[in-house]
Amino acid sequence: MAHIERFGSYVIFALTPKEKFFGLHASPQAKFSEIISVRKVNKTWTRKVIRGVRAPGTGLPWVMALGTWRYLRGKNFVAVYRKRPCYVITFNSGEFKQWVVTPDNTEEEMRAMFPSFLTTV
Repeated sequence: MAHIERFGSYVIFALTPKEKFFGLHASPQAKFSEIISVRKVNKTWTRKVIRGVRAPGTGLPWVMALGTWRYLRGKNFVAVYRKRPCYVITFNSGEFKQWVVTPDNTEEEMRAMFPSFLTTV
């Protein structure tokens, strides 16, 4: 399963080869300075969290959502599995407005990586 890594001033969501294939996308990356917020969401499969239309990517409701989700005001990168909690990382610029991801990182690793951003919803 993919995990979030920080390399200098960049944050990378490192996808596995299978995730790259099914998501039809390389590992997304963004500047750390572009992050507006990071929040943990326990109810992942709602329209407020995963919004828009999958294009391109793979989606099986309540099993897997992987790829680009497009909507009127932009696009999000989604990598969500089963009914596990996810993290929503919001950016002020860049390729994606948000990453909606279920990373392999522990909650402690996420708190260490995003100490001033992380909130739980």
